[in-house]
Amino acid sequence: MLHPTSLPSGHLGDDAYGFVDWLAAAGQSWWQMLPLGPPDEVGSPYAAASAFAAWNGFLAEPKARVTREEKETFRLRHSFWARDWEAAGADLADQVRFEREWSTLRAYGRERGVRLIGDMPIYVAWDSVDHRSHPELFLEGLVAGAPPDEMGPEGQHWGNPVFDWEALARQGYRWWIERLRRTFELFDLTRLDHFRGFASFWAIPAGAQDARTGHWLPGPGEPLFRAAEAALGPLPVIAEDLGLITPDVEELRDGLGFPGMVVVWWALGGAADNPHRLKNHRERQVVYTSTHDTETLAGAFPDHDSWRLIRLAMHSRAVLAMVPLQDVLGLGNEARMNHPGERYGNWTWKLEPGQLTDELARRLYECTEAARRRPLATARRPSNS
Repeated sequence: MLHPTSLPSGHLGDDAYGFVDWLAAAGQSWWQMLPLGPPDEVGSPYAAASAFAAWNGFLAEPKARVTREEKETFRLRHSFWARDWEAAGADLADQVRFEREWSTLRAYGRERGVRLIGDMPIYVAWDSVDHRSHPELFLEGLVAGAPPDEMGPEGQHWGNPVFDWEALARQGYRWWIERLRRTFELFDLTRLDHFRGFASFWAIPAGAQDARTGHWLPGPGEPLFRAAEAALGPLPVIAEDLGLITPDVEELRDGLGFPGMVVVWWALGGAADNPHRLKNHRERQVVYTSTHDTETLAGAFPDHDSWRLIRLAMHSRAVLAMVPLQDVLGLGNEARMNHPGERYGNWTWKLEPGQLTDELARRLYECTEAARRRPLATARRPSNS
């Protein structure tokens, strides 16, 4: 897992291709990223100006020529959202450039057995293009968050507009279908953030200072995803089912056949029924060593060998094992991506040139092979030179 902003250049240029080469040499089949939308003023990709448009900051060639015909073709193919993006004052030329660069990089990865995993936040940002263009799809007077728990007695006040699921249902969930269509165009697999919100979500009065005065409201449940399946076919998603997970969330996830998540970071200690402990893992899951919202392995467990914990994840029965690059590199919390609840100082970590060595690729390859997580046939075993 590595967001493109953490590449040395932050662009989809040479070091993005170099990372694909390194992943293939290390026997890895998936590259996972965070959301690709234009981030907010503090760099959060989860508060993007658009749920559909990509950020022009990723472009390796931001001034490449774009013809009028290319823009018109793009506008027609993406008619559901492109005109709203233009009406907000944006130029479609950057979206055409992004599509060129992204498609080329994705094809390069496929040739080397590396596929891409995306990340789709459940909510959109306040005053985003989506919020302004479709006000009828959001409830007035309420914002999103999470209820108080033992980790935070005031809960979490996110401030995103919350969906009016009844209004969306009356429109056949068109907005959500188009949003899913867009992410499936870009990625081979997509992580659905805050999956529990599709079962029920915490709604907070808009003027509240914290989340304590919020209340639960029902989410769309299965009808949303069945409508999307009818329009798009099977949905290649991972359900981010972390946090306060109740039986209705598990029923929704399992009824839809979506794999959920477990995190080794939360496996150490705790009760015997802790779902993150290795013995409680299920095959239809994705196991992570840590996430972008947690401390790194080395930061949280300085007395443990990070590679022992990576090997633990690799030996899980979960069908897919995902490791943030910071954990592969053994970096501490100076490399952490996000501190939930803190607005500043996040999303800034960058890989340094030369950190991805052949020796590190060999070690990850051997760890993967020892766990019988066989690399794809196109993966190249690292040489000993």
